[in-house]
Amino acid sequence: MRRMDVHRQAALTLVHPMPVTRVSIEAADAHVLAHDVRAPSALPQWDNSAMDGYAVRRADVAGASTRVPVMLRVLADLPAGSDARPTVVPGMAVRIMTGAVVPAGADAVVPVEQTDGGLEIVLIAQVPEPGAYIRREGGDASAGDVVLTAGMVLGPAQVAAAAAAGCDTLLVHRRPRVAVLSTGSELVPPGHTLRLGQIPDSNSYLLAAAVRAAGCEAMRVGAVQDDATSLRSVLARLDGSVDAIVTSGGVSMGAYDVVKEVLAPERGMDFVEVAMQPGKPQGLGCLAGGTPVFALPGNPVSVFVSFEVFVRPALLRMRGLVDVDRPEVTAVVVDGWRSPAGRTQQMPVRFEDKDTSMEPKIRRAGPGGSGSHLVASLALAQGLAVVEADTEQVRP
Repeated sequence: MRRMDVHRQAALTLVHPMPVTRVSIEAADAHVLAHDVRAPSALPQWDNSAMDGYAVRRADVAGASTRVPVMLRVLADLPAGSDARPTVVPGMAVRIMTGAVVPAGADAVVPVEQTDGGLEIVLIAQVPEPGAYIRREGGDASAGDVVLTAGMVLGPAQVAAAAAAGCDTLLVHRRPRVAVLSTGSELVPPGHTLRLGQIPDSNSYLLAAAVRAAGCEAMRVGAVQDDATSLRSVLARLDGSVDAIVTSGGVSMGAYDVVKEVLAPERGMDFVEVAMQPGKPQGLGCLAGGTPVFALPGNPVSVFVSFEVFVRPALLRMRGLVDVDRPEVTAVVVDGWRSPAGRTQQMPVRFEDKDTSMEPKIRRAGPGGSGSHLVASLALAQGLAVVEADTEQVRP
């Protein structure tokens, strides 16, 4: 059997980052940045006020207090966006709004709450600190500074930073388009009346949701019958038209394992047993047109675990990310379970409490543990407990 880490590396080696494309900043969110973004000029470009208030010379308001306020004449009014450039001279103040350029001569801003709010004459009731409430030119970034680093996922904060740097477009990695399909003549769409032996197709929906959660575009083909001709036709249509294909079912040793039947003869495909539980039978490789294929087993928990361990990291690499791993924590087991000898177990678990100050406690997501068919219990899972291959008994 192939070690799990070896198969994971094979999955990562199969893929490469998507080509770089330019998108509008409005469409950039959830993409991965392909090139650094630098500030073309200082951010902010000029000293500006952090408060609504009055721009003053500190020397003019020395000794000001609520009992003995200092009176200054209001020289001008500066709303945000004004290009007026008054100069504060002794005995004068400028009424200023948040974001407006601090006028020459002023060395502090007094918030309006510390004044009487006068329009022609203002009474200042407090001495400001030096430079109080002035956002200095270049205080956020200097010209040429890297504002965003290649490889970052563009979320709201990153898009805002790009806009502040004056970018209306960004160079990003194109998001992978991933086709997902399940195989099995027993599968019918959810909501249909089941005949004896039929089950709802949950895998194609699971995979499509997992692909979208990984930041990719999902194309859900749905269920394909256990018929080699039908599957060949579907795969031929997808090869070259999508960036990756994920299948579920038909990869083991059964008489109707159609995925293995169709793809095993392909030069670029490899079907192996991986030393893990659940998810031992796996397929991996490329179609004739170069499209990567991840062939997963058919039971839902096996599909979920296999996607997490092998497919998700590969898709993140295709998006242009370097860090493709989930965060790991060490936790205390509340209930115990058995683990198969010689295979690394991935047990779906849920957390016992939310107290982050304590070492987390976990228990199995459902009483059936990591049984590969237990899809209802899987809905309760908040993580996967990794049990190494040499451990056969997990004790509380």
